[in-house]
Amino acid sequence: MKILDRYIFNQFIRTFLFTSIAFVFLFIIITMMENLGKLMDSKMNLFEIAHYYALMIPSTLIVTSPVCALLSSILVAGRLSFSSELPAIRSAGVSMKQFLVPFSAGGALIFAFNLFNACWLSPAAYSWTAGFEKRFPISSRSSSQNINIHILEPGNRIVSIGILENNSQTPKKVSIEEFSDVSLRSRADADSMNYDRKSGKWILKNVTTRTFSGESEVFTREQSRPVKLSFSPRSLYELNLKPDEMNITSHSRYLKEKQQAGFSGLEKSIVQFHTKLSMPLASFIIIFIGVPISSRKKRGGLASEIGITLFIGFIFLGMQKVIAIAGYQGALNPVLAAWLPDIIFVAAGYGIFRIASE
Repeated sequence: MKILDRYIFNQFIRTFLFTSIAFVFLFIIITMMENLGKLMDSKMNLFEIAHYYALMIPSTLIVTSPVCALLSSILVAGRLSFSSELPAIRSAGVSMKQFLVPFSAGGALIFAFNLFNACWLSPAAYSWTAGFEKRFPISSRSSSQNINIHILEPGNRIVSIGILENNSQTPKKVSIEEFSDVSLRSRADADSMNYDRKSGKWILKNVTTRTFSGESEVFTREQSRPVKLSFSPRSLYELNLKPDEMNITSHSRYLKEKQQAGFSGLEKSIVQFHTKLSMPLASFIIIFIGVPISSRKKRGGLASEIGITLFIGFIFLGMQKVIAIAGYQGALNPVLAAWLPDIIFVAAGYGIFRIASE
């Protein structure tokens, strides 16, 4: 790396670290003020409070990182422009593409960290945070059990689970209905079922079966009965997990098993899976907007630089939220909903880069 590239790279990374720390502290202080009453009622000691908010840092960095990357690129490039260093650099034969090299190297480093954070670090921290919120009344969490779960099985079968406790591999009040075309062929009702890992089958307990043939009905009762189902105990356990608590590997397996088991309404989870990849990339893409914008002198100094950053940053975050909601509701393809903000900003960055290079 050349001396000039190393100088710009160091300035960019230092500015990014400073702005990231500032934004994280700002978010934590705002959240702490919102939960002040609950924190006082929860009887948490200072160490537990500090631990709880430290666990919020990874997820906060995912949200603030694109804005911090944009602000850092604008501040560094803007300072070089205001101090007339950038015109001297350009007059020495350095093109806009070459000028972007150290920023790109810094962006790649930020992208690598954010990818690790979004795919592994943040889900682990979120899971620990969920544990805190179950122990202390800081915020509302989901119920300790799932009720009335319906799963479409291959072979025209529907499995209904009445109760599934958290951290339990024993579904209760289970019924399995098997259809022939539009008519009900049989129905089995069991008090509970357990998974037999040796055979790979579920064992129904205290099961009653009704078999229908025309107008006749055959009724049988058994203490236990094995049945082969497509879903596993892991997929049932993950029903109680939020996508934010799953690392990228678990989330991929979760979606695959749910799709194979016939679960519907997976649009939100698909959007959140791809967002774990698209949000880290946004921190890299947005640099190609910030640097060309600040490559020319503007009136207003630092205030205008911060104003531009906040304007573009809020446009991106607002766009990401609105488009994600469209993906959640099925109005837009879930995969496209996760990547569309990045695609739009790539197009905008390319246009701005071409104008700045002229």
